[in-house]
Amino acid sequence: MSAKAKVFIDGEAGTTGLEIRGRLMVRDDLALIQLDESVRKDPDARREALAAADVAILCLPDDAAREAASWASEAGTRIIDASTAHRVAEGWTYGFPEYDKDQRAKIAGAARVANPGCYAVSSVALLNPLVAAGLLPTDYPVTIFGISGYSGGGKGLIARFEDEARDDAITDKVQLYALGLDHKHLPEIQKYSGLARPPVLAPHRAAYYRGMLVEIGLDLASLPATADGLRAQLIRHYEGERFVTVSDAPAPEAMGPEALNETNGLALHVLGDDTHALLVAQLDNLGKGASGQAVQCLNLMLGLDEGTGLI
Repeated sequence: MSAKAKVFIDGEAGTTGLEIRGRLMVRDDLALIQLDESVRKDPDARREALAAADVAILCLPDDAAREAASWASEAGTRIIDASTAHRVAEGWTYGFPEYDKDQRAKIAGAARVANPGCYAVSSVALLNPLVAAGLLPTDYPVTIFGISGYSGGGKGLIARFEDEARDDAITDKVQLYALGLDHKHLPEIQKYSGLARPPVLAPHRAAYYRGMLVEIGLDLASLPATADGLRAQLIRHYEGERFVTVSDAPAPEAMGPEALNETNGLALHVLGDDTHALLVAQLDNLGKGASGQAVQCLNLMLGLDEGTGLI
């Protein structure tokens, strides 16, 4: 019997880290390296754990992720980085297996994988197949609307939503943020969608924990396709995929942001007619938008069935 692959989650106490740990701890095909709480932030202990792992998953702020990635690379440890630090960096493989026909093989053989952001993977999943097929010009002025559960903001934001006694408690049911139009996922969306310029992103967080919807409206007057044609291209691109599906005619009651919670699913929809189309993505921001995606990439990197431990 072959030895179990050793995995270390650096930053396992954070929201994404906890989600990944929960998925991995119940598996008997992996050996999870864990640090005692007393040394969880100790640099020497972390470096030792990073060096001992076959694959390290980084669930850290960007600067700390860059430092940890450097330590892991020095030790020859393969890396999945769930932060924003390396998503558009040279030498890193984009961790979206369904991106194109070659992406799984790239992830499987990669030493450094950048795990996508939740707004990014949903937007890229909708846009890239259409841009690549010439149905959406690279210079099309894309505007993205989205709404997500507050868990995407990490522990600090979670506390502000859940503890009404705090002076900085958030009591709004829905809140628009990133008002400077500089959301951290924009460079990633532009690069992997194939757009010539950054889109406008209007993200919202709402008073529920997890789950999200992302929407992109298109005026078809200047595009060489109808809504049916756009849907057909997405169907072709994702044919046979386990976790990404394209719906024909979703029922309104199935279009909520929490419909795919606790899964690694990403459901894509194209609504509209000959003049306008609405592209919609549904996913769990902590699933396919974060921890589920990281586990899928981990499975590929270890030569396992990519769906192991995922639903």
